[in-house]
Amino acid sequence: MTTLSTTPTFDRMLSPLTVQGLTLPNRVVLAPMGTEMGLPDGRSTPREAAYYGARARGGTGLVITGINFVQSDLEPIAPGLARADSDEYTKGLADIAAAIHAGGGKAGLQLTPGLGRNNQYYDAMGMEPVSSSDNPYFFDPSRACRPLETDEIALIVQRTGEAARRAYEAGFDVIDLHGHTGYLVDQFMSAVWNRRTDRYGGSAENRARFAVECIQSIKENAPGVVVSFRISVDHLFEGGRTWEETKTLVQSLEAGGLDMILCDNGSYEAMDYVFPPYYLGDNCMASAARQVKEAVSIPVGACGNITPESGEQILARDEADLIVIGRGLIADPDIVVKLKDGRPGDIRPCIRCNQLCTGNAFFGKAIGCAVNPEVGYEAERIISPTDEPKTIAVIGAGPAGLEFARVAGLRGHRVHVYDRADRVGGVLLPAATPEFKRELFRMISWWERQLAAIENVTIHLGHEINAGDRELDGADVIVAATGSHPFVPASVAGSDHGVDVLAFHEGAPVGRRVIVCGGGLSGADAALELAQNGHEVTVVEMAEEIARDMLMLNRTSLLRELAAHNVTILTSTTVTTIHPHGVTVAGPEGTAELEADTVITAFGLTSATELGQALGTVLTVGDCVSPRKVGDAVNDAYELALTV
Repeated sequence: MTTLSTTPTFDRMLSPLTVQGLTLPNRVVLAPMGTEMGLPDGRSTPREAAYYGARARGGTGLVITGINFVQSDLEPIAPGLARADSDEYTKGLADIAAAIHAGGGKAGLQLTPGLGRNNQYYDAMGMEPVSSSDNPYFFDPSRACRPLETDEIALIVQRTGEAARRAYEAGFDVIDLHGHTGYLVDQFMSAVWNRRTDRYGGSAENRARFAVECIQSIKENAPGVVVSFRISVDHLFEGGRTWEETKTLVQSLEAGGLDMILCDNGSYEAMDYVFPPYYLGDNCMASAARQVKEAVSIPVGACGNITPESGEQILARDEADLIVIGRGLIADPDIVVKLKDGRPGDIRPCIRCNQLCTGNAFFGKAIGCAVNPEVGYEAERIISPTDEPKTIAVIGAGPAGLEFARVAGLRGHRVHVYDRADRVGGVLLPAATPEFKRELFRMISWWERQLAAIENVTIHLGHEINAGDRELDGADVIVAATGSHPFVPASVAGSDHGVDVLAFHEGAPVGRRVIVCGGGLSGADAALELAQNGHEVTVVEMAEEIARDMLMLNRTSLLRELAAHNVTILTSTTVTTIHPHGVTVAGPEGTAELEADTVITAFGLTSATELGQALGTVLTVGDCVSPRKVGDAVNDAYELALTV
């Protein structure tokens, strides 16, 4: 008997939800995330409105902006950060709300009463750090913050109400109060940071008072607007708030008039949970929503690496009422439309790398996306038909070659992609073997599906191209996307005794004891994969730390996981010789012999330039130009394809 495969349904995610008279068209919410697309003075821009509008056009039921500051009386607001503390910002906010409404979504504005001890700009702006109590300043724990006076708290509450009035006048349907991650509201709510003896300290009800007063001020100044609250249920550091403390707080918030609550975990002390990288896996904070939903009667949103499939399951188990997606909706703003159309396979997956979204925002740059080069350019980067269709040969079916072929094919060019492997993906394919990197497999499958639907793109696998091959004779344009080669320093003797890290990912056998030579991203990830599979692993790195070029929050997760799996890390140590049974190293304590059953080499990559040089006049893209991250290759390929 043949079982017919069926496309999964997403009836729960696509069903409407009414919150205090406001009907959301579905259960999908864009998580509040700063875009860094505003002007230096904090005003929003048409570029930012286009970004939010695209998520609404893609079907997202509720689109919530990143944080908007409500006051600079007691805290600095750094240049470029979004603001709602003056009427001059209302016009830009109204443009965002209008763009969201034009796309068919409901519009939410997130307001922050402040960052407190976590604001890094006090010194630059000549201000004194403040907090709920005399807490250590996060960026210099030797300094204590000044506790806010009660009249200052009242002023912040007033400013929150004034900002809410501007949001109301701008046309927003929802106002989300920024209460998580250990920022100012969270500092008042948490016993670890609140040691006050006045009416804002002591009991859970008192510690929630500042948040409740902000909620009530919002309601007074924005009548009929739904008030949401983003909360960290578990701070995930020793001494931080846990569920036992949070339970009473969320009940106090509901009693104070809150309409909806969005739940996550983490804090500055556990920053990787705020933007969870791939190491944390699916649904890494869904338990937070489940716990809160058992304690309150208002709608609850679940966050944290949630895919459409897992989101539907969370709703089916009644563990949440809303599915809150941040980076997934950056990667693909059309998630809901594709679910409605029965095309979940066409959803471009977020690979959870944090490279150009969070990574950019951390450095004050407008957010982008490693897999979606149109992020931040929604009104500008449009794939339009070419007036002069060409025949294009693309050599290499890695990320750069695939993205170039997709964009060039959509523009109407006749594209032939050649690769000597038997499957597309290039270096991404072996890199995706760890369970924690399975989203990379989904990305490869996405490219396969998109290219298969473009009639004028043909993939030739198992087909190696050399200079002078006749397949290139009819090409108007040749694109070399030939990738890179493994690199081994000339100073390392006996490298033929090692197993290249890509060969390991492709299935080369390894013994129980493994030494990984090189502590960059590929070496560190291989070490973690091996350790998770029960191997005894040592990483040898010549620099002072491993994965030093990694984004801080990703590295936090990586180091914690390596420690949890007992991986030995030797830094400031150089591999001089690889033997059949181990390595010779030179470290701070001199020369040593390390024994192992297998030695894996992960020293890095060097560009594969040979074919491009032999062919002469060709376009080059990806690692064959310079070995970099996936996002760099994808974005470069997209831009190059628009120029042909």
